[in-house]
Amino acid sequence: MQRLPSFLSILAELGKVRITSAVSLSTFLGYVMYTGRVDRDLWLPVLGIFLLAMASSALNHYQESEWDARMDRTRNRPIPSGRLSARSVLWISLLLALSGGGILYLSSGFVALQLGLMALLWYNAVYTPLKRKTAFAVVPGSLIGAIPPVVGWVAAGGSAVHPAILMVAFFFFIWQIPHFWLLMIRLGPQYEQAGFPSLSRIYSPEQIRKLTFVWIFTAAVACLFIPAFGSVRSPVASFLLLAGSMVLVASGAGLLFGKTSRNTSRLAFLAINLYLVFVIVVLSADALL
Repeated sequence: MQRLPSFLSILAELGKVRITSAVSLSTFLGYVMYTGRVDRDLWLPVLGIFLLAMASSALNHYQESEWDARMDRTRNRPIPSGRLSARSVLWISLLLALSGGGILYLSSGFVALQLGLMALLWYNAVYTPLKRKTAFAVVPGSLIGAIPPVVGWVAAGGSAVHPAILMVAFFFFIWQIPHFWLLMIRLGPQYEQAGFPSLSRIYSPEQIRKLTFVWIFTAAVACLFIPAFGSVRSPVASFLLLAGSMVLVASGAGLLFGKTSRNTSRLAFLAINLYLVFVIVVLSADALL
């Protein structure tokens, strides 16, 4: 009886459920932005993307198990810790991908499936090996986060190249870069320990903080362009996006001044994560109300 909860816990760890849940939430956003409602047809594409994202994460565990074993933060993951064999993780990722892809195709069609598989392949075949080559892999890698909202939009019947959803996708793309760089301010030494290229080998801590703030500011500006592309209907929603963007920039401004404490970078990291949730809630509420 204890094996099932233990396996589910390992599965959640392999699938990085907190991250994949956010991916699913962006798919939810794309769907409700197009339809203006929450209906029963919404949940299958959201589930399909969730399972594909879990598959991609599990495959990443398989690909990076050697490097995970070198880092304090990751050495207790299922493969390095010996809780699962690499072969078992590979099979789990395959089953998750087949399940997610099948659900996405049957519920949303071939274009949605293509987009979902593109995200998986970009993460595992492009971004993951690129991380070992350059500290700037996150820039092309951020394309992954731009795809799920488009999947939701397409699943609802929209065009994948409509300006309204493309601007939202662009915001998600930009948002991921400062999110990752803020993480690197805290975890850069561990990445160096594992043998990954690190920003700290290229820039000084002060330069990294300033560049990260530039990306934070860019994410806020990208958000402010969303209403201009017809993605927002209510002036109230536009005002809320403006207010939230100003708060984000203010919360990250501490990165510009002197020796930034660990608490400053943590505050900025928390702020940018909450900002993403805030934008999703505002855009969803605007479409639904």
